[in-house]
Amino acid sequence: MLFQDSTTTADPSFWDKLQQNPVVLSVVGILVLLLVAFLVDRIVKRTLTTVVKPLIKRTKSKWDDALLQHNVFGKAAHLAPALVINFGITLVPGLSEGLTLVIQRVIGAAIILLASNAVAASVTAAGDIAARSKLSRGRPLRAYFQVVNIIIYVIAGVVILAQLLGESPLALLGGIGAAAAVLGFVFRDTILSFVATLQITWYDMVRVGDWIEVPAMGADGDVIRVDLLTVMVQNWDKTVTTVPTSQLTSGSFKNWRFMSGSGGRRIKRSLYVDMDSIRFLSDEDVDRFTKYDLLTDYVDQKKKALAEYNADDVKTPDVISNVRRLTNVGTYRAYIVAYLKQNPKIHKTGFTLMVRQLAPTPQGLPLEIYAFTNDTNWTNYEGIQGDIFDHLLSIAPEFGIEVFQTPSGEDMRAIGEGLRMAADGGGGQAVRSQGPEGQ
Repeated sequence: MLFQDSTTTADPSFWDKLQQNPVVLSVVGILVLLLVAFLVDRIVKRTLTTVVKPLIKRTKSKWDDALLQHNVFGKAAHLAPALVINFGITLVPGLSEGLTLVIQRVIGAAIILLASNAVAASVTAAGDIAARSKLSRGRPLRAYFQVVNIIIYVIAGVVILAQLLGESPLALLGGIGAAAAVLGFVFRDTILSFVATLQITWYDMVRVGDWIEVPAMGADGDVIRVDLLTVMVQNWDKTVTTVPTSQLTSGSFKNWRFMSGSGGRRIKRSLYVDMDSIRFLSDEDVDRFTKYDLLTDYVDQKKKALAEYNADDVKTPDVISNVRRLTNVGTYRAYIVAYLKQNPKIHKTGFTLMVRQLAPTPQGLPLEIYAFTNDTNWTNYEGIQGDIFDHLLSIAPEFGIEVFQTPSGEDMRAIGEGLRMAADGGGGQAVRSQGPEGQ
């Protein structure tokens, strides 16, 4: 034949080569799927950054700010690429059914975990909103939302395990019920704290903002946070002490909130009177105290009562024990009562106001001032108390009262100097007295 039948053999295309090598085809398909998931993730996050976040910041509502603060949208955004992989893995050519099933189970478990994280973040945000609301009134509502989060993660863990094993979650729950004793041991502290939180809330024992003292834990300050497991106390030195919630119900602590709510804060402090300075008042002293505005009524009433008693009941007035007389310490005590009653910073009604003598001590006779200020602010309270005792200490010498204090180093030096001078003077006198005898 003049013409031969010739066929041209073209080179196989790239797609034909991929089809001839299923392993390479599967790898390429997985890479494409991961690229699509990455692009979806970037698109969703870009949308959140440029659209959702600015929109939330422009709104006046607080709940969406809480969702943004706890990154609820960011955690929910991670679901998009996971869902792409979960549904797209079946489209990857060349994968065996067994491998596809394994990948779907793992991705399904990841989706459950990501969804539970987003839901838990939403619950935490709701707890913050509830804690800041007026309805909470400082009660530890956040702790209950933490309990909800624990339940969410426990359920999520069961569902994830069931997803990985390909079993029904109900069947796993039955097995977990058999291991309840082990779970109770593992979550013992959580259970105790939850019960303690219920007690604290039911009896209104602690609120955020309360001033509490827990001596066993070294805590003394304001409660700044009440969680399921712990109570955070900011001490007055600005350090923070973490107190286990169960400690507040199993131990003892002091809460000053009720003092603040009463409108009065107690002054309970003593002046120690040197008992050597206690004496009867002379007539001149009585006349002098009559001119004191705070003592005029007291002295007049006492003079009248004592005059009647001494005139009617005293047979031998020359004996000092038979005559009733005013004392400087009793008059001083009456002056303190009158001074407190005219002080505008002291409660006059509804609260105890008295000045009492306590049992004598080696430091002297305690005169205890027991009263309540009408200002519970700590700084103002200390100022009021300081002004009162400044005056009482300054006026005590007018009554011939000496306030006891332990001798200082200067006092001891003065005593030593006096003894030295007395010894020198006594020695000289002794020499002089022996002179004539020597002669």
